[in-house]
Amino acid sequence: MPIMLYLFLGEFCATAHAQNLCPPQISLLPCRKMMRKQREATKAVMRPSPAVCFGCPGQPAERETSSFTMNFEGLDPALAEYAPALHPALDPVLDPHLNPALLQNVELDPEGVPLEGIPVPESVHIMEGMYSELHTVVSEVGVPVSVSHFDLHEEMLWVGNHGGHATSFFGPALERYSSFQVSSSDDIRQIQSLENGVLFLTKTNLKYMSRGGLTIFDYLMDESEDVHSLLLTNSSTLLIGGLQNHVIEIDLNTVQETQKYTVEVPSVTILRQSNRFFFCGHTTGKVSLRDLRTFAAEHEFDAYSGSLSDFDVHGNLLVTCGFSSRMNGLACDRFLKVYDLRMMRAITPLQVHVDPLFLRFVPTYTSRLAIISQTGQCQFCEPTGLANPADIFHVNTVGQLIMTFDVSASKQAMVFGDSEGCVHLWADSPEVTFNAYSRETDFALPCMVDTLPHLDWNQDLMPLSLIPVPLTSETLLSDWPAANSAPAPRRAPPVDPEILRTMKKVGFIGYAPNPRTKLRNQIPYRLKELDNEFDSFSQVPESPIGREEEPHLYMVAKKYRKVTIKYSKLGLEDFDFKHYNKTLFAGLEPHIPNAYCNCMIQVLYFLEPVRCLVQNHLCQKEFCLGCELGFLFHMLDLSRGDPCQGSNFLRAFRTIPEASALGLILADSDEATGKVNLGRLIQSWNRFILTQLHQETQEQEAPQAYRGVGSSSFGSSGDSVIGQLCSCEVENSSMCRCGKETVRVSSTLLFTLSYPESNDKTKDYEFAQILKRSICLEQNTQAWCENCEKYQPTVQTRNIRCLPDVLVINCEVNSSKEADFWKTQAEYAFKKTVMRKGGLEIPKSKEISLGEWKDLGNAEAGHSYTSIEELKNIWIPHSIRMKLTKNKELDVCNWNESNELSSSDDQDSTYTYDLMATVVHILDSRTGGSLVGHIKVGETYHQRKEGVTHQQWYLFNDFLIEPVDKCEAVQFDMSWKVPAILYYARRNLHAKYNLTKPDRG
Repeated sequence: MPIMLYLFLGEFCATAHAQNLCPPQISLLPCRKMMRKQREATKAVMRPSPAVCFGCPGQPAERETSSFTMNFEGLDPALAEYAPALHPALDPVLDPHLNPALLQNVELDPEGVPLEGIPVPESVHIMEGMYSELHTVVSEVGVPVSVSHFDLHEEMLWVGNHGGHATSFFGPALERYSSFQVSSSDDIRQIQSLENGVLFLTKTNLKYMSRGGLTIFDYLMDESEDVHSLLLTNSSTLLIGGLQNHVIEIDLNTVQETQKYTVEVPSVTILRQSNRFFFCGHTTGKVSLRDLRTFAAEHEFDAYSGSLSDFDVHGNLLVTCGFSSRMNGLACDRFLKVYDLRMMRAITPLQVHVDPLFLRFVPTYTSRLAIISQTGQCQFCEPTGLANPADIFHVNTVGQLIMTFDVSASKQAMVFGDSEGCVHLWADSPEVTFNAYSRETDFALPCMVDTLPHLDWNQDLMPLSLIPVPLTSETLLSDWPAANSAPAPRRAPPVDPEILRTMKKVGFIGYAPNPRTKLRNQIPYRLKELDNEFDSFSQVPESPIGREEEPHLYMVAKKYRKVTIKYSKLGLEDFDFKHYNKTLFAGLEPHIPNAYCNCMIQVLYFLEPVRCLVQNHLCQKEFCLGCELGFLFHMLDLSRGDPCQGSNFLRAFRTIPEASALGLILADSDEATGKVNLGRLIQSWNRFILTQLHQETQEQEAPQAYRGVGSSSFGSSGDSVIGQLCSCEVENSSMCRCGKETVRVSSTLLFTLSYPESNDKTKDYEFAQILKRSICLEQNTQAWCENCEKYQPTVQTRNIRCLPDVLVINCEVNSSKEADFWKTQAEYAFKKTVMRKGGLEIPKSKEISLGEWKDLGNAEAGHSYTSIEELKNIWIPHSIRMKLTKNKELDVCNWNESNELSSSDDQDSTYTYDLMATVVHILDSRTGGSLVGHIKVGETYHQRKEGVTHQQWYLFNDFLIEPVDKCEAVQFDMSWKVPAILYYARRNLHAKYNLTKPDRG
């Protein structure tokens, strides 16, 4: 009897040593010493002796026995497998917050020591470089954890359970961050974190949710599907496999199925990826290797005869674990199959001492493998070496089964989820991080409800500012769209009767003491209903969109804001330009010095004669803007929607001395901070580029592509294409008061709008009147008179002798005076348009209220026309007609697009111009402002790019290109959208020239 007990004790110590309960550096020899001492102790049965295991650290047991029988009758036979009570110092420490109900089936001590009597260490001691339990939390009591995942972007841990519930924990302390229901009926089978949210995969559903629990999209699959695995191949593509015989590819941008790859072996439950292959693990025990581009099967490994449990890939090694068929059943195979991917064959299998269910490579200093059994045993070993029993440790699951396992991206932490809903975090250092570079996590703001004062809504003078509102740059809930709201004016409050009673008049000014009945600048929010007679353009809406403090935060439409390219680790490869441009036209990248002129480059490109001119221009100059612009236009022709760079053109532009002298070359900081008036700058650039191209192409021999219909050649000697298109011969006359007149003939490539004096700006002008005034300019100035031989007041007038094919106009809106003039004229044009659309005459002596305008636009009143919003802020017409009389006098008038010239009009002296492009300055103090262009793209461009024949207006905002309505091209809200340049092209311009590109060879 004593010998059997000694053998049992020695066997127990050996078992404890094998299960890593004793340190591996201590052998079984001390236990044999103990056996000899106990053998001697049998001779003196009544002599007390302590039960001590010398081979194990920790303090000896304090319980003494009076005989040998009393020493061992309390031993539990289960100690032969696992005896945590004998080794308290090495036993993993449970979280003190763990639910005690989880331990109700575990006998903590034979003497019935209560749970609160067990000492719990205040801090966990972790040896650097060795994995130990750091923290344990409960996800959901009694619900098994089905999947775990370390967030790849933030310091967070995600777990999902069989009840379809997802929970996230922050940091190594596992503080609960968010918890929400993903599915009401199915378990969560895989989790994948993305930059803006987290993907959750259930049986027939793929759900993308924010880290706070808001659903971004919910993709439902066919009910016959039973998916088990997903693989993120890039930032926008996802592969999903399951028990069916195909793998689905989904585009995350469009949330649509793009491909369905058929697999020869069904039931793809595990998906992995390397730099050479996709790896598919099948329930039949096979692993197939597939091509990264075509998903075609390249190779196949038959790993196990039963089923595949898990596999992992690292470098050139593929390691699998699974089940083998034995005696009409499945048995866990303790041999890990190892395959060399260079030779595509199996190498020596690795025998382990646990039943492997999960495995992961943990490549820190070496390519270690972590093998996990379902009972909580974990063993580390090299895939090409021998497994050492000393490298086994236990996860304290309190008798529960391990259901999931994951390793962090930094390889510093591991997580285990068990069948009771507990999550165990193991780490190799106390200050563990889940990722190498994690971004900051957004936390919810603390609740402010309890700290806010009570407000009585019945008090009219109660200031609403008692409730603090956080500053935000996004649209507020109260900012309703204009289509769903009607702005109402806030009338000044009535004067206090006490002030009127005590007021004394001195002349027309009244004086009264302040009755101090309310605070300064304080008015009640409830005002009496007022009539609707007010000017809709001078209103001050209650919404922040109309306030003048920071209008740029709300006014600028999203597509007009300055666009930027977000660079990542891959540069521009993963930036989605198609999100900003769904057309086949090419945009221009803005992150180049002096790229403010991108919109004007697009205007010149879509002017067909200019495009053909510069593409046929070739000279020997080192820096020629014509050559570089031609190469850039060639890139725009070849592109199929991808943006181009104007680097070479802008480099040549910076070498032109005239550009530097005119201040057209900016520093990087000037353009970003908004220190430069971009509207004035682009108008100077417009004048410079036309002059420069005119000079560079003037001496070149005319290309054969430009032959006029008439007898004269388009590119005749001494002239250029730019000159033929835009140049206009003008006659400048100076008349002194002595009667001497001086006439000088010159040419100009563009005209600058000249506005009336300040006292005449309130009058109603048509755009054609201002244009004629600007072309036929008359002004008084001091000039030298040769007859008087001194400076005299002189009347200078300008008249044109011919009409250009392309009318280029600089709007010159550089101050608030010009902006107010445009705003006032838009108001007049709006009123006239509404009256004309409504079929009524314009009353001359009556102001039109907004209520009457609404009645005119009401369908019940019998009037039907476009919405009022489309008629606002429009002053310039889409077409104008210009005519030179026989006396060389100019006649300009607004013209309807659909009207053609009558047969009585002289085709040589009467031109109809259609608006071709507008360049506007976007006022946005957050980004320094920007320049965008509205361009009417003609039929030839659509035919080359899209194979269709039609005309369409587009917005060009660097690499953002979007179709817009023609009304939007002429709408200028002067508070944020200021006109800079207008291009009018002669109708049927292309019919005048042969635009076929000649062969340079």
